[in-house]
Amino acid sequence: MNQLIAVIGGDARYLELIRQLQTLPDTTIFLVGFDKLEQGFTGLKQVDFSELEQERLDAVILPITGTNSEGYVETVFSDQEIKLTEQWFAKLKKSSIVFAGITNDFLTSVTDQLHVSLIPLFNRDDVAIYNSIPTAEGTIMMAIEHTDYTIHSSRVIVVGFGRVGNTVANKFSALGAKVSVCARSIMDLARITEMGHTAIPFDKLHEHTSNCDLLINTIPAKVVKKESIQQLPSHAFIIDLASKPGGTDFDYADQRGIKAILARSLPGIVAPKTAGKILADVIKQFLTNEEERI
Repeated sequence: MNQLIAVIGGDARYLELIRQLQTLPDTTIFLVGFDKLEQGFTGLKQVDFSELEQERLDAVILPITGTNSEGYVETVFSDQEIKLTEQWFAKLKKSSIVFAGITNDFLTSVTDQLHVSLIPLFNRDDVAIYNSIPTAEGTIMMAIEHTDYTIHSSRVIVVGFGRVGNTVANKFSALGAKVSVCARSIMDLARITEMGHTAIPFDKLHEHTSNCDLLINTIPAKVVKKESIQQLPSHAFIIDLASKPGGTDFDYADQRGIKAILARSLPGIVAPKTAGKILADVIKQFLTNEEERI
């Protein structure tokens, strides 16, 4: 039975995602919001948003950002204005799956009310762990670009020991950096020590930043505060990997003359092909019933 997929908007990652989805048998893919793309996709149908027949769609793939709070979809490769409304979602058939990178109150609310299956891909452990690899490589790239000293022998503090923090700490350590990791739980602190890094309890971060060349935050809450930034050496560099607005007091860092950058969506910037394949692999699992629909 032929399944119909609509890809609505998306960035460079979605070019590889679309190529991967083309390998699915008995599948028709409709592209919306790719009309200004110079390269074409053989065998796919580029359509206007108004031409989509929602009641026939088996899956809808939204951009990484999903929608904004009013339902508008970001389109990198188009000037089309696309707005998803409750009425639009209501026309989807009950078995349809909606994929997005992240969700928000609007998207969660409207899909919950209509009992539409929504899969925020970045909430999944497998996607987050795979994405942590290009994120770590992008962080290394930024560290090299923005500093005048080697990563080898640099004193690096990673704030947070989740899926991203773990990978970032290991990659910098592999390059010869002296890595410390700041975490909250006793279990994480024990694991950090076992891995050969220096463990810093969360409330002690400010006591260690005076010996730091590169501070990397992975926590999406204001955790890199004035008292920690105050102790940093003048040559220190802060890379914040958390989602907007980040977890760093950027205003105070600026006052102190400490370079601090909010580095969002690194997988899509440094490795869009890999990032697109990661997303496609998970979506294909759902569409081929290899993954339980949740």
